[in-house]
Amino acid sequence: MDYTFQYGQVWPYLPYLLSGAWLSLQIAFLAFCGGLLIGTACAAMRSFGKGPLLIVVNAYVIFFVNTPQLVQIYFLYFALPDMGIYLSSYMAVLIGMTLNAGAYLTEIQRAGFESRRRSEMEAAEVLGFSRLQQVRYVILPHVAKVLFPPLSNHYILMTLGTSMAAIFGVEELTGRALNVNSQTFRSLEVFSVVALIYIAVTLVASVLLALLGRYGFRAKMRVV
Repeated sequence: MDYTFQYGQVWPYLPYLLSGAWLSLQIAFLAFCGGLLIGTACAAMRSFGKGPLLIVVNAYVIFFVNTPQLVQIYFLYFALPDMGIYLSSYMAVLIGMTLNAGAYLTEIQRAGFESRRRSEMEAAEVLGFSRLQQVRYVILPHVAKVLFPPLSNHYILMTLGTSMAAIFGVEELTGRALNVNSQTFRSLEVFSVVALIYIAVTLVASVLLALLGRYGFRAKMRVV
């Protein structure tokens, strides 16, 4: 193999790539927060609800868990315009990732809800807590310690999953890497640098989440 690495052609684009990494983090954070809210509500419904609303929640989870996220975003971006609904590429990706995260976080949080202590629930009932108050003041504080590690792992996966936004023209890290590659034609150099940026981002996020989980929620997490 006669190939000479020329990273000098890529380094001038490093600030451009790093700003793309920042956009990736923004998309992952917003989608995760939105998905967490959806997941909390749906997990509570699947644990305590009944009737038509429970059927709707189950259908939502089944659909988004059993279809590819990319197909879901394709639907939002390409199919909705046929119904007169137009979304920017950024909004289509953000909404698609949020809905997908909501379904997966529903399953994660439902497991946490089911780990609640029966004695605590009985005490809340004796005190006259409503279902909403039981979730807010009894269940969520208890399951936060159990749920924080899997939620953190899912957030890291979502950060890496933002790379699919490049398909829709969003200039996050991978999208900008494609732009740089089209100008420099140094694919090995460009994508090796991008891979290192992804590794650095996920490692920093993992350490910060581990510290937050250990000292904020007393979760058993290893700080790498």
